[in-house]
Amino acid sequence: MMRDMERLVREFESDPDTESVLADAPMAEHCSFRAGGRADLLLTPRNEAGFMRALGRLRDAGLPYFVMGAGSNLLVRDGGFRGVIVKPGADMRAVRVSDARVAALCGAPLAAVAAAAADAALSGLEFAHGIPGSVGGAVYMNAGAYAGEIGAVIESARVFCPAGGAVCSLRRDEMEFSYRNSFLQPEGGVVLEACFALAPGDGEAIRARISEFARRRAEKQPLRLPSAGSFFKRPAGGFAGKLIADAGLAGLACGGARISPLHAGFIVNEGGATASEILDLMEIARSIVFDRFGVMLHPEVRIIGDDL
Repeated sequence: MMRDMERLVREFESDPDTESVLADAPMAEHCSFRAGGRADLLLTPRNEAGFMRALGRLRDAGLPYFVMGAGSNLLVRDGGFRGVIVKPGADMRAVRVSDARVAALCGAPLAAVAAAAADAALSGLEFAHGIPGSVGGAVYMNAGAYAGEIGAVIESARVFCPAGGAVCSLRRDEMEFSYRNSFLQPEGGVVLEACFALAPGDGEAIRARISEFARRRAEKQPLRLPSAGSFFKRPAGGFAGKLIADAGLAGLACGGARISPLHAGFIVNEGGATASEILDLMEIARSIVFDRFGVMLHPEVRIIGDDL
């Protein structure tokens, strides 16, 4: 593996479509939790050509790899990731508006896509303005908030399917969206670009809805501390945060990690938290909520890598 890695590093470094290659990468600096271990290699292809070439090289070499987005829904265990983490680069963040559609490459911040829609007086993505993720990750997990979901507004996507090594265009009805899920997850598909079909609206009203959602987030969520947003998926018929609070766990701490007293669905890093401390709190919350209410909570955050 080491020889293959060394050879690939040389190839990536000499590729003009590579933005950066970082060995022994501290993933805490690239994830919103500001916690976690190191990756053997963090590769940032500059554009789609470099991105596709990189995935092909990694697949052919048989090296483990993981495609990340903005790092806002990701935690790397303290032992790190033995392989290559691939992150879309600067030229994979383009957003363009045409008529009532907004198309965006996978690395585009979801907030930027929602802002472009608002500037064009297009309604449908207001809920997404405060979600701190990228388009690729948002489509992959069918991100949502305030009764809105990506699966309800996406029209189509270009997707790379690693199993077949091909890029295909998929319609919304082919992507099998459900709550925080899509067919991409079991298939390991990678979103390259997404197109959203929106509705013409009143620009002032659209911005007012965005502002109202932002106000509600600021009041009810611990936005000033590092986290990955809502840690758990919503269980059937209820809310994870309410169950955790009703179990008396709001404010519970483990080292530098704490279940937020403001919103018990959030685990926050109060300073120096390790991934293990965050995951210990996750398991405590899951165990006690299950014992008290018979409900098993499942993490929404993607957890990768090895324990120490």
